[in-house]
Amino acid sequence: MLWIITQDKNNLLNVKEVRIRKTANGTNIEGIVSRSFLVFWDRVLGKYDSNERALEVIKEIYEKLEKDKSITTTFTMPKN
Repeated sequence: MLWIITQDKNNLLNVKEVRIRKTANGTNIEGIVSRSFLVFWDRVLGKYDSNERALEVIKEIYEKLEKDKSITTTFTMPKN
């Protein structure tokens, strides 16, 4: 189970997946919070200026999951 505090610190979300989505204003990291057949609900976890920075944050999340062998892992999205 992965709990993530959003970049703006306003939400604590239990996410099933984390993905990168490019937008006109930069790159978002989104968390899938729920899904059913062909439908899923996501939330923006953080916004970054470049795809490279978003990839670095995804790698940080992965490394935290690798280190923390417990059932529940928490991660706070970095500012930039």
